[in-house]
Amino acid sequence: MPFQRPEASRRPAVGIIGPGRAGLGLALALTRAGYTVRLHGRRKKAIPKPLQLAVGPPDASPPPAWVAQAGVVILAVRDDAIRPLAEALARGGAVRPEHVVLHLSGVQGQEALGPLVPSRAALGSLHPLQTIADPERAPERLKGAWAAVEGMPRALEVAEAIARELGMHPFRITGKAKAIYHAGAVFASNYFVVVQAVAQRLLRHAGLTDADAWQALRPLVEGTLENLSHDQPKDALTGPVVRGDDSTIRRHLESLTKDDALLYRALGRAALELAEKRGMDEATAARVADALATDLPLVLRPGAKT
Repeated sequence: MPFQRPEASRRPAVGIIGPGRAGLGLALALTRAGYTVRLHGRRKKAIPKPLQLAVGPPDASPPPAWVAQAGVVILAVRDDAIRPLAEALARGGAVRPEHVVLHLSGVQGQEALGPLVPSRAALGSLHPLQTIADPERAPERLKGAWAAVEGMPRALEVAEAIARELGMHPFRITGKAKAIYHAGAVFASNYFVVVQAVAQRLLRHAGLTDADAWQALRPLVEGTLENLSHDQPKDALTGPVVRGDDSTIRRHLESLTKDDALLYRALGRAALELAEKRGMDEATAARVADALATDLPLVLRPGAKT
């Protein structure tokens, strides 16, 4: 059954605690979707004017003063601040059974809101699988993104409705699965950036400036992303591992520092797994594995007995 957008009068008022990038971006997206949103918290940097006009300045008064007026309360704070904030809300006594309280952590589940269990509110989490570096672009960035939802039944329903209203694709996940799910997200986004920084540094050692190195790498990165836009990772992978080019792998490792070689080997072994799934024969896979183990202590080499 297609998603039916609720009438404006039936949308719950949303209170967001934490005016950081995620909180501001979500506030703007919800406001544009027709929700009544209230922001709470202190912020060191001034909020850009377009955002202030859309969602208003954050309220720094104690949250319990307005929590009672919100149907949904979203804790948009760093992971280690979720439980202390939940404890503060519990002490304030403003959270009631009719409330839905969500947090945005990718790695924690509803257990982070444990102090609010006695309130009998519906507790859960909503994690957009998208980066929000610029809050003003959040409404566009969230459209088409997937979102992990987890929690009590009513919290799940509300989190899914919010995600769909913002153009996202919600999917349910258990609290126990969130850590490995979020680790996957970190590999896809954060460590992808780190790998580009390593590549940039290696090109700098080859004689390019930082600026030229990144300009040289960008078309390669964009081409890779284009391949990934229509192929699964195992089918989009190219390079010496997939070709079975063990001599090139050995030359690469000879040119790298110890730390860079460790990263190269770890990624190379992951690439070899993909190559084997694509049908690489055993003899070629063995040559590649041996090349990737070059200069490793014998005990750390693939197949070594301990």
